[in-house]
Amino acid sequence: MAGFPLGQWTADARRFYSRGDMDADRVPQLEKLGMVWSHFDVAWAEGLSAARGWAAEHGHLLAPLDAAYQGAPVGIWLKNARVSARKAHEIEQRQAEGLPVESSAGAMTRERREQLEEIDPSWCPVWPVTWQRCFHLVRLHLDGGEALPTTAGDIVRQGEDLGRWVTSVRLGWDQLTGVQQWMCEQILGIEPAGEEEKPKPRTSQADKWAMHYAAAQYFAREGPLTVPRKHVETITLGDGQAQRDMPLKLGPWVDNQHRRAATLTPERMEQLSKVGMRWE
Repeated sequence: MAGFPLGQWTADARRFYSRGDMDADRVPQLEKLGMVWSHFDVAWAEGLSAARGWAAEHGHLLAPLDAAYQGAPVGIWLKNARVSARKAHEIEQRQAEGLPVESSAGAMTRERREQLEEIDPSWCPVWPVTWQRCFHLVRLHLDGGEALPTTAGDIVRQGEDLGRWVTSVRLGWDQLTGVQQWMCEQILGIEPAGEEEKPKPRTSQADKWAMHYAAAQYFAREGPLTVPRKHVETITLGDGQAQRDMPLKLGPWVDNQHRRAATLTPERMEQLSKVGMRWE
C-alpha cells in the first residue's frame, strides 16, 4: 500500500457521496471505518454538544462571548451561529417579499436553527444578547420567590448585576421596543420610571456658556466694571409657571474668559464686548 494516494481517494469518495453517485453498499463500509463525510458537520456537532452542556449548567443559551465549556469556546461559537441564523432570516424575508437573493452562503439551515431553539427558544434575540440574558436571570430570580431587584449591587447572578439592569430598563423605557416593554411589564412586573426619578439631563458646554452670558446682565446694571472674583449672579430660567432661579458664579467665569481670550471665537468676543466686557 506504500505510495497509495489515500488522501485523493478519500476526497473523491466524499465528492461521490455528496453528489449521490456512490454505490449504496459502500456507504456503510466507509462509515464503519469512521469516515467523516463533512468536517463542517463534525464541527457543528461538536459545537452543538458544547452548547447543550453549557446550557444545562446555566439554564439558558445566552452565553457571554468569553464563555467556554470543557475547553470549547461556546461564546464565540454562538456568536457566529447567530450571524448565520440572522442571515438566513433576512434571506427568508427577502424571498417572502419577492426580492432577489444574491447568495445564501453562510446562512444557517432551518434544521440547525431548530436544534438550537430546542435548547433555548430565545438563543438568538433581535436585541442585544446581554439584555436578554439579564431578562432571563431576573425571571429566574422572581420564579424563586424573590422580590424584584431594584438596587445596583444587591443581586448578582452569573456576573450580571440584576438591580442595575432593572434600573437601566426603567430609566431607558422609551428606548425599548414594544415587545421588550411588554416582556418587562407583563412577565417581570417592571414599570417605567417616573419623571421625578429620571436624572436631570446634563448641561452642554454651549448651554453653560449661554447661561453665563445671560448672567452678564451684571454689566448692564453695574456698568463695565471688573466683576468681583466671588460674585454670584442669579438669572431666571424658563417661562410662566416653570420659572426657576439659577445662581451662577459670574466672577470666576469672567476671569476664565479673560484668560482664554486668545482661544475664544470672534463671535463670542463680539458678544462679550457688546455687554461691556473689559479685556484689559
